[in-house]
Amino acid sequence: MRRYLLNRVWQSAVTLVLATIVVFAGVRALPGDPALALAGEDRDPESLRAIREQYGLDQSWLVQFWQFVSHAARGDLGQSIRTGTPVRSMIASALPVTIELSVLAILIASVIGVGAGVVAAVRRGRPAEWAANALALLGLSVPHFWLGLMAILYLSVALGLFPASGFVPFFTDPVANLHHLVLPAVILGTGLAAVIMRQTRSSMLDALSADYIRTAEAKGLPPKAVVGKHALRNSLIVVVTVVGLQLGALISGAVVTERIFALPGFGKLTVDAVFQRDYPVIQAVVLVTATAYIVINLLVDLLYSVIDPRIRVRGEA
Repeated sequence: MRRYLLNRVWQSAVTLVLATIVVFAGVRALPGDPALALAGEDRDPESLRAIREQYGLDQSWLVQFWQFVSHAARGDLGQSIRTGTPVRSMIASALPVTIELSVLAILIASVIGVGAGVVAAVRRGRPAEWAANALALLGLSVPHFWLGLMAILYLSVALGLFPASGFVPFFTDPVANLHHLVLPAVILGTGLAAVIMRQTRSSMLDALSADYIRTAEAKGLPPKAVVGKHALRNSLIVVVTVVGLQLGALISGAVVTERIFALPGFGKLTVDAVFQRDYPVIQAVVLVTATAYIVINLLVDLLYSVIDPRIRVRGEA
């Protein structure tokens, strides 16, 4: 287990270094001169030179990269060139909103998706499977922005069941916090629930046709034990993969949902930074997103070894 863990940590560290290089080079490759955008109407050569010197834009890419990495390693992500606010504080205020929304969406999608997938596999060829497949197709086909607008129109405006927009911090009022996030989380989790359902159904069908399942049935185990203890556990590897990858995607991809429900999350921060050409903020949000992907994939790899010890043994071989 120790060797397996060290191998995965080493691979993650190398990936993080490569991601840092790509982030830095990608931001510098954006068209346009940020000094011109910062200068506004005052674009004389002296003002542009002062701006480039102030933000280190007159340095070589190698020097800028070293400064970026050395400061980021100390937790200093720079300051917004638009507002002068430390980027770390901007991320610290926006990221928890998106993480809470993403985790809540993952939980809702996992409960619905795994449950529907198990039912569809066990009830294969019956109305329950047809209904689950129809709902999965609907969840994959309907765009989030349309579903979100319809939910606001009918559930918030017409019926008044949920707030139409806004956010309340969890530690300020936990009940109000969940009340504001339930509807966006359900909207965000619909497509993911459909994906989890299809993957769970496919994995369960493979597991239910395996020899060890027939052996368990021949030994007289009750159907619930066969499905829950044997078939479902061996089907969870695919589900864990989907959930892990989707959690990283939700952290960076909840922009539309956050915009519709006016949530001050990571997606809004990213879009605003891109439109304002705020280089330090863009670098920081992309770096945090890449780091989140890498850490989540590392945790998923470690969880594989818990679900199926054979993977740990193969990794140490």
